[in-house]
Amino acid sequence: MADITRRLGWRHLRSAPTAHIRHHKRGKLTHDGPGASFWYRSLSAALSEIPVDDRELAMAFHARTADFQDVTVQATVTYRISDPAVAATRLDFSVDPDTGVWRGAPLEQIATLLTETAQQHTLDVLARTPLATALVDGVASVRERVADGLAAEPRLPGTGIDVVAVRVVAIRPEAEVERALRTPAREQIQQEADRSVYERRAVAVERERAIAENELASKIELARREEQLVDQRGTNARREAEEKSAADGVRAEAEAARTVRLARAEAEAAREVGAARAEAQSAWLRAHADVDPGTLHALAATRLADNLPRIDSLTLSPDVLTGLLTRLGRPGPEPEAHA
Repeated sequence: MADITRRLGWRHLRSAPTAHIRHHKRGKLTHDGPGASFWYRSLSAALSEIPVDDRELAMAFHARTADFQDVTVQATVTYRISDPAVAATRLDFSVDPDTGVWRGAPLEQIATLLTETAQQHTLDVLARTPLATALVDGVASVRERVADGLAAEPRLPGTGIDVVAVRVVAIRPEAEVERALRTPAREQIQQEADRSVYERRAVAVERERAIAENELASKIELARREEQLVDQRGTNARREAEEKSAADGVRAEAEAARTVRLARAEAEAAREVGAARAEAQSAWLRAHADVDPGTLHALAATRLADNLPRIDSLTLSPDVLTGLLTRLGRPGPEPEAHA
C-alpha cells in the first residue's frame, strides 16, 4: 500500500518499487510506473496500485479418485502481474486517494481464478487415477497437469497474469483410509522386525550351541590330558618303585657283603684271639706245671679273691689260720687274731 501524506489540500503519494502506480487526472494518464512519487489533488485524481512482485498462493481442495475415494490436495502457485496496464483494465486495482486502500479485492479475484483453474485440472487428473496410484505418482502428474492447464488458460494472459511456478505439496486421503493403507505396510514392517528378531535369536542360539560345543570339547580335551597325566604319574611311580627296589637291592647286597666281610673278619679275629688265648693258656699251664700244690692253691685263692666281692672284715678261727699258715710254710699265729 502506498504512503499518502496531506499538505494544505494537496496529497503526496509515494509507492514501493514493487507497486505499479497509474494516475489519471481528468481522464488522462499523468503518472504510470513502479515506485512513483508525486503531488495530486484528491478530487481530480484516479489512482490504481498494481503489485508487480511474485506472490505465493496456497490452495487446498478436495478431489475424488477413480475408485471413489476422497483426497485432499495441497498446492502452491507462484504468479505475478506482468502487464499492469491490462490488469488495471480487467480488475479493480483502484485505491482511495485519501487513504491509499484498495476499494475492491483484486487479489482475491486472482486467487479465485487460479484456484478454480488449478482445481479443475486436478479433478480431471485424479478422476481417472486410482487411490494407490494417486498417492504414489499423483503429485508429479497433478503438478504437470496444473502447470500445463494454467499456461494454456486464456484468461490469465488476458488479465496480465503470468504463472511462475506450480508446486503440489501433498495428496492425502481421509484419516480412516490412510490408516487402512498404512496397515499392510506396518504389518510387513512388523513381520520384517519379527523376522529380524527370530534371526537374531537363531544366531544367538547357534552361538550358544557353538559355545557349548567348545566347552564340551575343552572338557573332553581336559579329561584326555588328565588321563595322560594319571598314566604318566603311574609310569613315574612304577619307575620310581623299580629304581627304589633296585637301589634297595644294591644296598642290601652291599650290606650283606659288608656283614659277611665283618663276620669273616670277626671270625678270623676270634680264631686268632682263641689261638692266642690257647697259646697263653698253654704257656700258663706249662709255667705252673712244676709249681707245688700249695703255691697253686695260693694263686687260686688270689684269683678267687680278685673276683670276689669286697670284704671289709674277716674273722678266722685259730685252727683255720694255723692250717693255712702251715700249708704256706709259716709259723702259726697267736691263739686269737683278727684281720
